[in-house]
Amino acid sequence: MNIIHNLAPLGLCLRWITATAIALLLTNSLWTLPASAQDSATQSLDIPEQSIPKQSPALSALASESFVAQAVRTVGDAVVRIDTERTITRNVPDLFYEDPFFRGRLGGPNFQNIPQEEHLKGQGSGFIINQGGDILTNAHVVNGADTVMVTLKDGRSFDGVVEGVDDITDLAVIHIDAKGEALPISQLGDSDAVSVGDWAIAVGNPLGLDNTVTLGIVSTLKRSSAAVGIPDKRIDFIQTDAAINPGNSGGPLLNARGQVIGINTAIRADAMGIGFAIPINKAKAIQANLARGERIAHPYLGVQIATLTPDMAKINNEDPNSAIQLPETEGVLVVRVLPNTPAAAAGLRRGDVIVKISGRSVTRADQLQSQIDQVSVGEALEVTLKRGDRTQLFSVKTADLSTQEKA
Repeated sequence: MNIIHNLAPLGLCLRWITATAIALLLTNSLWTLPASAQDSATQSLDIPEQSIPKQSPALSALASESFVAQAVRTVGDAVVRIDTERTITRNVPDLFYEDPFFRGRLGGPNFQNIPQEEHLKGQGSGFIINQGGDILTNAHVVNGADTVMVTLKDGRSFDGVVEGVDDITDLAVIHIDAKGEALPISQLGDSDAVSVGDWAIAVGNPLGLDNTVTLGIVSTLKRSSAAVGIPDKRIDFIQTDAAINPGNSGGPLLNARGQVIGINTAIRADAMGIGFAIPINKAKAIQANLARGERIAHPYLGVQIATLTPDMAKINNEDPNSAIQLPETEGVLVVRVLPNTPAAAAGLRRGDVIVKISGRSVTRADQLQSQIDQVSVGEALEVTLKRGDRTQLFSVKTADLSTQEKA
């Protein structure tokens, strides 16, 4: 009896634990039931209907369709495939001339090479920006093309006319004549409002695979073209980890709302996991000029430059084999002055360190380039530089980059 009496509290405890476990299991299973089953279950438990939380319409929409699908649907029909063809002439060696038996019997050197035409095909992407039939794309997609064919997502095809090209910003405008047919139009956003970490959606035809969508984030802003490895361009790119491959070039980079924030540019064959896009605001600024066939003027000074820090200058100066002594300061080092340029005419020299442009301090090469891009061709700039232990002022009048002689 004593043993039974002592076990009684233990039995009560076990029954309480078992009841609690069953209640928890019933509660958890209720959450996993379909909505109709949940309603029946809650009714059987006599829970007031007004106390059950209702799902909002926005949450219902998100549950059935992702924001990526909504963004792509907003602009997808306006994204086009661009097929190009151009003819080039190559000098092909004459096989008979290469044969020792015929070499001395075919006369002169004119038989050495035979001109031969070759048709090269290319493909890229673009997007329609107005009902007039204007399409934005990359300059390198259409450069040198003899024929341009534009194909819409709905299957319609049109002959494209290249209205304007700007190699410096890698932008071009193509025109199609839809003969009054309605065209889907993309919604252009504001690339100045983009932040690092924002969603980035790339749409285009990479590697010939039409209507491809890739997703990533904006990984950095204002990545200079020089830093990317293309110093002949004047672009501050949006960098993204959304996959951008050949064929994506010229297609739109979208934000989460389906607005175009950039133009995808596949320009680095060795790029792994990163892509670059031209900010849409850059395209907005010159699109109308390109559509009119106007050439875009870009100011330049005529110097090759690099960022300089005091530590870099000190290391250079301590090297007995150094060809030049540098001021140990922050600024932009003139690595080379190109001949027959505004900088050469003004008297700038190799080894000068530019510290100010028109009174504004510059400490990096991309800062200097950005300030030059913001002025007009022919505008005089006051350049403050350090030459040795002296500070000097020079007036340099910018010229049009397209007039620069190849050095």
